Amino acid sequence: MHEEISISVEQSSDAKVLIISVAARLAGMHPQTLRQYDRLGLVQPGRAGGGGRRYSERDVALLREVQKLSQEEGVNLAGIKRIIGLEQLVGDLQQRVRELEDELSDAYTRLAHLESPYARGDLVRQERPSTALVVWRPRRAADR
Repeated sequence: MHEEISISVEQSSDAKVLIISVAARLAGMHPQTLRQYDRLGLVQPGRAGGGGRRYSERDVALLREVQKLSQEEGVNLAGIKRIIGLEQLVGDLQQRVRELEDELSDAYTRLAHLESPYARGDLVRQERPSTALVVWRPRRAADR
């Protein structure tokens, strides 16, 4: 008899609410495998008050990915740990790029709202027109 387990849509994908037996069944693994992956640092379950492991939907998805990389792609557990770490780094960097793009957009918006080049202090306004003439002559190599 195989019972179907589903995760409530209302639960956040990061909520650590699944006990190890449910998470193992959802991931298609033995609970001992989850314990081993926890020891190796491949997945970091939360802990209940009594010390029991609690998994999230995201953890279950990660466990499925670990299983796929291991069984279908032939990647060893050290390689999988490295892949997971690099994927996390890429995600963090993508988030930082979005933040920087937002800051840049805000800076351009502020700059566009300035009144004129004079308000920025880039140019100095002269009160009366000047008739001065500046003559420029390039230096000759012998003068240097």
